[in-house]
Amino acid sequence: MLDYVAVDYPEAVKDGKILAQSEYDEQIDFVTQVRAMLGELPPQPGRAGLSAQADELLALVQGKRPGGEVAGAAHKLRAAIVKMYDVEVAPRRPPDLAAASALYGARCASCHGAEGRGDGPAGQSLDPRPSDFHDVHRMDQRSVHGLYNTITLGVAGTAMAGFDTLPDDQRWALAFFVAGLGTPSGEVARGEELWRNGRARAILSDLASVATATTADIRSRGGDEAASVLAFLRSRPDLMVSAETPLARSRRVLRESVEAYQAGRGREAADLAVSAYLDGFELVEPSLDAVDPKLRVAIETEMTRYRAMLRAGEPAIAVEAQARHVGGLLDEARERLSGPALPAAASFTSALIILLREGLEAILIVAAIMALLVKAGRRDALPYIHAGWIAALALGMVTWLVASYVVAISGATREVTEGVTALVAGGVLLYVGFWMHSKAYASRWRAYLEQRLRGALSGRTLWALALVSFLAVYREAFETVLFAEALWLQAGPSGRSAALGGFGMAAVLLVALGWLITRGSLRLPLGVFFGGTAALLALLAVVFAGQGVAALQEAGVLPASPVSFVHVPVLGLYPTAQGLLIQAGVIALIVAGFVYSDHTARRAT
Repeated sequence: MLDYVAVDYPEAVKDGKILAQSEYDEQIDFVTQVRAMLGELPPQPGRAGLSAQADELLALVQGKRPGGEVAGAAHKLRAAIVKMYDVEVAPRRPPDLAAASALYGARCASCHGAEGRGDGPAGQSLDPRPSDFHDVHRMDQRSVHGLYNTITLGVAGTAMAGFDTLPDDQRWALAFFVAGLGTPSGEVARGEELWRNGRARAILSDLASVATATTADIRSRGGDEAASVLAFLRSRPDLMVSAETPLARSRRVLRESVEAYQAGRGREAADLAVSAYLDGFELVEPSLDAVDPKLRVAIETEMTRYRAMLRAGEPAIAVEAQARHVGGLLDEARERLSGPALPAAASFTSALIILLREGLEAILIVAAIMALLVKAGRRDALPYIHAGWIAALALGMVTWLVASYVVAISGATREVTEGVTALVAGGVLLYVGFWMHSKAYASRWRAYLEQRLRGALSGRTLWALALVSFLAVYREAFETVLFAEALWLQAGPSGRSAALGGFGMAAVLLVALGWLITRGSLRLPLGVFFGGTAALLALLAVVFAGQGVAALQEAGVLPASPVSFVHVPVLGLYPTAQGLLIQAGVIALIVAGFVYSDHTARRAT
């Protein structure tokens, strides 16, 4: 009804005068019905605001205000309803426009005409006449979603019956096909060129934005260029699915999770909830951290709460309400990150955070191991360590290429890989830490030198050190590439130089940190060096244990019971009972091992 008010009112009133009394009366009736229907919708915070907007719209129509003003108010109210009630406004998959052409010929051409001019043989005697899809003024006010609604529901008081018996995909395909019937081919070609050059991508960012946009609205926001891009994307909606932003993907998958839960498919709903976070929101976390860290924490917390509600089997109405809350936060994040591209400062900061966050632990471990070998006079073993981290970088790149071009590796698979790798790395770090702590006493170090300095390091110890180097780097490499790829798209052409600067600065800082650790460690007394390095590796084992459990929880492999505790991801501290218990167990094991080592060393001396 709101769509029809926006389209038909300008034809009923002009310059404050009624041109067609019956059309004007129909507009009054439509808006009055809209007010009544709003009162029948499920209660939501802010629903009174919708009623107030409807009252304002009715006052505009009764006051015979200009058509553009009424159309704008109708579109605004429509958008508010869609947002508040999370109305599905886009197809789940790219419409098949070739199949839609045949379907149009079979179902629609007899009334609307082969070219969509409203001149089909069966439509000659109809009153009102079938719509002319070449009527630029009317079509500029129609969205694809509005056309989809018309195809689904029909138009009361006309010969246009609803086609709700058609599959949903076919109705969407018909809507996209009809939307483009009156568009000149030159306009589509111009839009394609502009799209390839990156124009209007901030306005038309996903399939939902294309489906809900009217040409008039897009032209007012982005000019004729944006209107041409819209015309092109209506002819190629498949491009919007492949170019779907992480936040749009998160929003879409979250909606699918709710629908699965409503249908009684709890396991599927839980898997989709995990995907909504890992395949969507997580990829923009560094960028959002750079502009609004509190919002990032809020979204992460509320998405975790949503997953917990699914596991607990809470009522569908509560789950839907939580999903709407999360969706509102995701929309807020989109607005915070909106614009032609991320600002240069945000691109630089995001890149810096990504590489520092993912590389810090790895550089600490690799630098500590290299210092150990240099201190022991075993520079000949350094190639093993270098081979470990180089192999990890290479495998991380190969994994990314496989994920991008061969098979679709989901976020859950990525998190399982990271979680298992973190736990294995933590176990190896404990072994190396205990070994180094046992050498902290001078007498033991001297004995070690006598046994090993002139020979080779034991095969088990050498391979353990190489394995730590590999695991420490691999668990970060793949995720770093994914985050960097997401940032590269968000930064846009104007922000990519700043992003490269951020990556470069982070790389310099990591290299400098590695050099300082290596050089500084060589100046320490042997006992202090081994004891300090053992403590560092033990601490990192605790961190890895927490991060590994958290990754498996995010992937849905392990349960997560939220508790009141600090949230410091860089230290592996997450407010869940399972992660904290595992970390407490690792700490107890470390203390017991170090105490036993100290006791054995004292007895030996």
